[in-house]
Amino acid sequence: MKKYCAGALGAMVLLAPTLASAADETISKGEFTANNVWMMLCTGLVFIMHLGFAAVESGLSRSKNTVNILFKNTVIPMLGLLTYCIIGFNLMYPGEFNGYLGFAGFGIASPENGLTPEYAASHGYTYWTDFLFQGMFAATCATIVSGAVAERIKLWSFIAFSTLFVSLTYTIAGSWKWGGGWLQAAGFYDFAGSTIVHSVGGWGALVGAMILGPRIGKYSKDGTVNPMPGSSMPSAVLGVFLLWLGWFGFNGGSVLNADPGITSLVLVTTCLGAAAGGMAAMVTYTLAISKKPDLSMMLNGILAGLVGITAGADVITPLTAIIIGGVAGVVVVGSVVLLDKLKIDDPVGAVSVHLVCGVWGTLAVGIFSTNPEHTMVKQLIGAGAIGAFALATATLFFYLVKMTMGLRVSAEEEIEGLDAGEHGMHAYDFLSPTTHGLPPESTPAAMAALSPQVSAAE
Repeated sequence: MKKYCAGALGAMVLLAPTLASAADETISKGEFTANNVWMMLCTGLVFIMHLGFAAVESGLSRSKNTVNILFKNTVIPMLGLLTYCIIGFNLMYPGEFNGYLGFAGFGIASPENGLTPEYAASHGYTYWTDFLFQGMFAATCATIVSGAVAERIKLWSFIAFSTLFVSLTYTIAGSWKWGGGWLQAAGFYDFAGSTIVHSVGGWGALVGAMILGPRIGKYSKDGTVNPMPGSSMPSAVLGVFLLWLGWFGFNGGSVLNADPGITSLVLVTTCLGAAAGGMAAMVTYTLAISKKPDLSMMLNGILAGLVGITAGADVITPLTAIIIGGVAGVVVVGSVVLLDKLKIDDPVGAVSVHLVCGVWGTLAVGIFSTNPEHTMVKQLIGAGAIGAFALATATLFFYLVKMTMGLRVSAEEEIEGLDAGEHGMHAYDFLSPTTHGLPPESTPAAMAALSPQVSAAE
């Protein structure tokens, strides 16, 4: 992203190098400040997406695993930011390197011009804002995996995998394009991460779901799919709307400046893609699968449209945004059905939304981009290379964790719920083995006897 989105200030400097008056310097500082404020706002919007992921995943999973899911989704942004600070940022943006692997050193430190318009001329904002915005993307990639492995993975095993995946896989793959590597030189285009963020996370999700196997009772021997309804559809709806809101920062911030023209176009294409995805998923499921519309499928359709539009949100028209989002909505329904037929258990549809629609959105750039330099061949090379790398490293990391720590909880713990087994607590009091401090064997009559208010009422 950083290499080809120089920002309005950079354009002004390139087009008018002879203007060096005090008035021009004031304009430069003003634009620098505006860009930086916009990018900090977008950073906050991307950050709030983690609350959206937590709400969606917990809402679409069973109540006995709610604490575990919320715990993972709280750990991930902390883990992502810390690893990105220690190693990830300088792996992803190493400066001069061979195009495949580079490393600028441990930790982060602002260069001498890192807080000046001079730095902004090539990056769009300050060094510190640069790090924080990019760090939010890194954490998002790891969050995607969480949903596909929900309700049966060991907590510490998930944390170990996520540490390796977010600090190495995401950052190295990202350096190939956004860090100025070989895919950037090859002409591959991924505006805000349909491939670099979403499909990378989606490949990790697919590998994890396959290695772990389905949840107990999900599939019968005859292949029948046994529904496992989520605990809270209101939570899932809230989460999707939070994610949609966060995408204003995810895509809008990827312009890397506050240019009003391109930023407003990106927000329009993003919203149209989401709306078309949700409508297409709703209609497709109702006509092809069931006569009754499914809320969870429509929600995944919205997310599918958002993922699909992310690769080319700045180089497509509003009409093609509707087409891209609509196709994503149809594709996500077919993918969910196909994965169930293959007995790949994905409780929240993460693989279908992020991997399948991430690949679709990346290839769609080669079809619909207004820039003739964006071709299908270039998009195929980028999506294929990053996909192969993510698939290989995710497999390596999952098997490494499996051999050293184990991956899956015991059958007893899975049946009881990970909240009790992994955390010793519950999200809701009606699931607790004790109520108001009473032992599990307490009967309603015994509880009433201990309550003066209830006894008096009787």
